[in-house]
Amino acid sequence: MVNLEKIVSLCKRRGFVYPGSEIYGGLANTYDYGPLGVELKNNVKKIWWKYFVQDRDDMFGLEGGVIANPKVWEASGHVKEFKDPLVECKKCHKRFRPDKIEDASKCPECGGEMTKEKQFSLLFKTFIGPVEGKQDMAYLRGENAQNIFINFKNVLDSSNAKIPFGIGQMGRCFRNEITTGQFIFRTIEFEIMELEYFIAPDAKWESIFEDWLQYIHGFGKLIGLDKKKLRDTEISEKDRAHYSKRTVDLYYEFPFGQDELWAIAYRTNYDLSNHQKISGQSLEYFDDQAKKKYIPHVIEPTFGLDRTILAILSEAYQEEKLENGETRTVLKLHPSVAPYQIAVFPLLRNKPELVKKSKEIHESLRSDFTAEFDDNGNIGKRYRRQDEIGTPYCITVDFDSLKNNDVTVRDRDTMAQERIKIDKLSSYLKDKLQ
Repeated sequence: MVNLEKIVSLCKRRGFVYPGSEIYGGLANTYDYGPLGVELKNNVKKIWWKYFVQDRDDMFGLEGGVIANPKVWEASGHVKEFKDPLVECKKCHKRFRPDKIEDASKCPECGGEMTKEKQFSLLFKTFIGPVEGKQDMAYLRGENAQNIFINFKNVLDSSNAKIPFGIGQMGRCFRNEITTGQFIFRTIEFEIMELEYFIAPDAKWESIFEDWLQYIHGFGKLIGLDKKKLRDTEISEKDRAHYSKRTVDLYYEFPFGQDELWAIAYRTNYDLSNHQKISGQSLEYFDDQAKKKYIPHVIEPTFGLDRTILAILSEAYQEEKLENGETRTVLKLHPSVAPYQIAVFPLLRNKPELVKKSKEIHESLRSDFTAEFDDNGNIGKRYRRQDEIGTPYCITVDFDSLKNNDVTVRDRDTMAQERIKIDKLSSYLKDKLQ
């Protein structure tokens, strides 16, 4: 099993993820993505968007705001239902979810007596305007879905959408979580990628649900997750969200055990019906073929981006014993998500002719590949760094390169090296990185 602490250490050391507000002592369960983390994150988002939105004829995109009219969250049921149970220690005053500790009557930190269980709202409150007052209160969104529901009619009116169709969205969400932790697995600020797929009330939702579930597994393959580590888990009625008639959580084998990575839910027409009722605006759809109006039902696949990043890092992290007895740490990232696909080195940084040639090659390749030029330290240290950040191929320019117009290409996973002519380099790498 991969050690989470080692992943956390690598992420900070190599610039994937930093603790939030670190120079001020930090802020619990907040994180910032560094130079490599941003690249990894953006690659995952690009793949998700292309796979779920751009490559389908039945999908449209949306980007909604973080703050909406507070009536949105009343209509969605979040003000009333979006809560977790909470207990507080009478001695140290720390708060916990009772279902996340062994003994809900005893504090796991100091052993003090706990208060009785009460409900705790997960919605973050904020205020609009210079004076705080109840009439100026709003909420930071706890999910992206409501942006889609309140814009359902807008998308219909401004496009040629015909049911069945979906609307996809990515964006930041906020939840005032009581129990956080496990690095970026559960935080108070995070990104969600999700879509709402609208269907007719009499459609065979069960088969549509299963089709989407299998399509979700296809995304896992694209980003390099082992399907054997993904498990579909049926959620019981008592544990489902208030809007769901059926939910399947896709659990992944994280370093700390199996836990929820993605999910798919059948939300029926709960959201659109409530928004129509509270807003007084019609959210019905007129079906040209059936010649009738109805409020559509919804299938919702949802993906936590930060959890997806953690799954990718957990999947890729490996430690290998080398023949010389040393241990090599390597991130075997899928080439589609790796921050850099290639790195270009001069064999020696103090030889201007090698540096010049390396920069020429780097410049010629960066239009087709994400590429880094690296002349920091000796060649061994460069290989070590590129292995740890997951770069699939390293290209070294040496003195033979100046004479023979070829370079050494090193494979991250096998460490095998091959001489390739410079004019064949681009086609060689494209074949390898497909």
